[in-house]
Amino acid sequence: MSSPISLEPAMPPQAVSTWPRGRWIGMLDVDDCAVGDAVEFTPLHADGYEQVRVLVRHRGTPVGFVEAPITEGVVRLPIPQCQTVHEPAPEVELPAISVVLCTRDRPEQVADALRSISMLDYSDYEVVVVDNAARTDATAEVVRRLGDPRVRLVSEPVPGLSTARNTGLRAARHQVVAFTDDDVVVDPLWLRAIARGFSRAPFVTCVSGLVPSGELRTAAQAYFDQRVSWAGSLDPRLYSMAEPPADQPLFPFQVGRFGTGANFAVRRDRILELGGFDEALGAGTASQGGEDLDIFFRVLTAGDILATEPAAIVWHRHRSDNDALLKQARGYGLGLGAWLTKVGMNPAHRRLAARIIRRRFGSSLRAGADYGAMASPNRIPRGLGNDVPPSVGRTEVLAVLAGPKALWQGRRQQARNVALSGRR
Repeated sequence: MSSPISLEPAMPPQAVSTWPRGRWIGMLDVDDCAVGDAVEFTPLHADGYEQVRVLVRHRGTPVGFVEAPITEGVVRLPIPQCQTVHEPAPEVELPAISVVLCTRDRPEQVADALRSISMLDYSDYEVVVVDNAARTDATAEVVRRLGDPRVRLVSEPVPGLSTARNTGLRAARHQVVAFTDDDVVVDPLWLRAIARGFSRAPFVTCVSGLVPSGELRTAAQAYFDQRVSWAGSLDPRLYSMAEPPADQPLFPFQVGRFGTGANFAVRRDRILELGGFDEALGAGTASQGGEDLDIFFRVLTAGDILATEPAAIVWHRHRSDNDALLKQARGYGLGLGAWLTKVGMNPAHRRLAARIIRRRFGSSLRAGADYGAMASPNRIPRGLGNDVPPSVGRTEVLAVLAGPKALWQGRRQQARNVALSGRR
């Protein structure tokens, strides 16, 4: 076997791992994927890690996640057996794309995100950084130092992620608008895969991509990694009300299966026609979340198609300490509860839910058992029980119950914001 290659981590490291079960994270592109193949590499910046997790990709297509030990600074990584040989991704039309990144007072993280966005392998794109209710000019300084003419800063003084996203949507110059967050690193092929998602069928209004964990150096990050399904499937899919998926009995209410706000794209005019993002939902409001669930659901119930495109990869840095994990658990619960309240207040959506439950009663009950909360209070993943707060699952479950009040508070604040700004 040839000398080991050097492999960079998926995200720039922010600290050395001190958790013995941590995983160094990276991605490996291979030219072939035959049975029994392996590759040796040296993981860079791997201080404190004894194991790696690598996303193997073949000709632009994710093949699988592989874990292996680090032995004397080197990893011998078995490559997953390919069921079929992946052909090169088909050539598709590459439309001009606007990338919208909303941020609030996190200049270090937004700098990492913008560096990765500036290295995208895509010919025609712009970047709109929405500086949301900023308390300093630090984000503006990051954009100025980057010095990339494709990147421009837009200020939105009203706090709230949905408000910021609507501002970015209106400021975008192109019809396809891709959204991401400030705690991510995007893959160079991200926008190419987004474009492929829109080409998979007529009337695709939304494309969501893969969001793997980009750092697993703490137990809190490992808990979140096992909780979410953002990297749960490597198969591209199309979702529509005309052809409900047989494996999702609560469709279209199982919105967590469709993606997350850190990595999705929309057709600008159609989303504006649907009313944009709900400004009573999302980070920076009383609900603290739910705006991505809401937009996915509204796209589907409007009769449009949502595509999932796993080749569109955005690495995400989860909250790294237990206090932040508990705060995030509460935020996810509030967001889910607020969104469910909104759905329940709509007579058409109530009737839709009743029809689905009547038609698929047994499978709906089974799906409902694992739908909604981050985790059951009694289901801390094995190996993490002593390292994360035992109340984390219960925190989210209880927060869901506070969703109706959070939505009401969000609506009141939304009305005040409209009155102050003069927007309609």
